[in-house]
Amino acid sequence: MGFHRIWLDRDQQQYSDRELVIQALENKAAYALIVRRYEAPLLRYIVRVMREDFGAAQKLLMEVFIKTYIFLNEYDDSISFSSWIYRIAHDEIAEYLPHQKGESGALEKDYDSSVFSAIVDTFGLKDETDQAYSTTVDEVRAAVDHLESRFRDVVLLKFFEEKTHEEIADILRLPLKLVETLLHEAAEKLKNYLKKS
Repeated sequence: MGFHRIWLDRDQQQYSDRELVIQALENKAAYALIVRRYEAPLLRYIVRVMREDFGAAQKLLMEVFIKTYIFLNEYDDSISFSSWIYRIAHDEIAEYLPHQKGESGALEKDYDSSVFSAIVDTFGLKDETDQAYSTTVDEVRAAVDHLESRFRDVVLLKFFEEKTHEEIADILRLPLKLVETLLHEAAEKLKNYLKKS
């Protein structure tokens, strides 16, 4: 199956990441299909972690795609390509953020409230009378924004990027047990924050 057949096919989703990587290694122009597939989700992720600095997020996204292209032939399919490219994005953000000052909210104001409901339900953010500690999306958003970056990273990847614990471990280069511990500790920190607010 040649590059032109993939390029002309409007339904790119029928091709796996692995097939697209093979095509991109054989023909540089095919890399555009990988960019198209990951541009929107990676930008959304970077903007969240960058705390809505859209301009910087766009520049970082470009760096992510440049680095992905440069190291594409080193991709090892022992982890998913999605986890690998998110790992590159995470590393680029980690390198950029220590040089920046000032923080605003990380999460979009108009984000689907069902994500925040999932956080409340999954983390058991309810008091002894089974009432949620917080009834507003804004308070849960503020609580997530308040988390230290190592806890926020796992929460963003789990709930907003819908990554499994295994994928989070691959992206952050952490043992699976540590990811589970960080999520558990994040839940406790969110409970404490919401109790005080």
